Amino acid sequence: MSMKAVRFHGERDLRYEDIPEPQVGKGQVKLKPAWCGICGTDLHEYLGGPNLCPTTPHPITGDSVPLTFGHEFSGTVEEVGEGVSDYKPGDRVCVQPIIYDGTCGACQEGLINCCYSNGFIGLSAGWGGGLAEHIVVPETALYHLPDNVSLEIGALIEPLAVGWHAVNVSPFKPGDAVLILGGGPIGLSVIQALVSRGADKIIVSEVSRQRQEFAKQFGAHHVLNPLKDDIVAECRRLCENQGVHVVYDAAGVQAGLDQAVHAVRARGTIVNIAVWEKPCSIHPNDLVFKERRYMGIATYVKGDFQDVLDAISEGRMKPEAMITKKIKLDEVVEEGFKTLIKDKDNQVKILVEIAGGS
Repeated sequence: MSMKAVRFHGERDLRYEDIPEPQVGKGQVKLKPAWCGICGTDLHEYLGGPNLCPTTPHPITGDSVPLTFGHEFSGTVEEVGEGVSDYKPGDRVCVQPIIYDGTCGACQEGLINCCYSNGFIGLSAGWGGGLAEHIVVPETALYHLPDNVSLEIGALIEPLAVGWHAVNVSPFKPGDAVLILGGGPIGLSVIQALVSRGADKIIVSEVSRQRQEFAKQFGAHHVLNPLKDDIVAECRRLCENQGVHVVYDAAGVQAGLDQAVHAVRARGTIVNIAVWEKPCSIHPNDLVFKERRYMGIATYVKGDFQDVLDAISEGRMKPEAMITKKIKLDEVVEEGFKTLIKDKDNQVKILVEIAGGS
């Protein structure tokens, strides 16, 4: 049997096409995806890839381009394989898309996001993707959606978990002042994670007027425009003439990093979340003489998805306004990717409806 899927073949080459329908195996669950978000990483692959998408067989999955896109998605269980006990047909779920070997040193320490052979469902390693009528994934990739969390919101859990993990791993504590570089989906996810933990001084640096408004809507206390405002001076003015305790870089541009280094106070921390398109530079002395720290954050680990689901179910996070457009599976290229290219500033998250529902 065949099914429809959106597959990445190469630079600016996404195809809505027929491919074989996957069959469920031992320890696996077959899903009917409901909603799938389009990620900035998907857009970067489309515009200039393949970069993360393998052109030779991935060491875990054996898959290579062409690959079905979509790693931010929810769905309904259709069928379960031998040995699966926690899920049954009809269950509503979201998918943690990290592919990991479970045997390397990082995995043995619980750092599945740092697996030395890792990849992502619907992006860099395959096993299908959310932009398809069916997908088979390991049982361990699934999380039950609480009854009061819709399938639409279920497609937001992945990007929200990135922000949650960044805050969780960083040295942030209640009372700290923070600066967020970038008001896109990940920057907004960081804001929501901070608000849920009682942050009372959130500063956001963002150029786009519309994204500035989104940042305010989700809880930013001060929103600055780096083209007009002196970010370093403003952070010091707002923070006892010292600067912020933590910077979260969700932009990944050299100018922002230059500002971040000097906007953070002595013994403060710069947390990089962004995936950079090219190398950047940093002067170690700017860290050394103020004992500042620079750390990288990679997606999320086990537990982050459940924490986000709990926060939404309990009303501590309300991400509905992140959804700015809804489209159909056969509209992904024209109404999804091309919209993000032409109208990026007015979009936060475009959701693709594969099989709708609540």
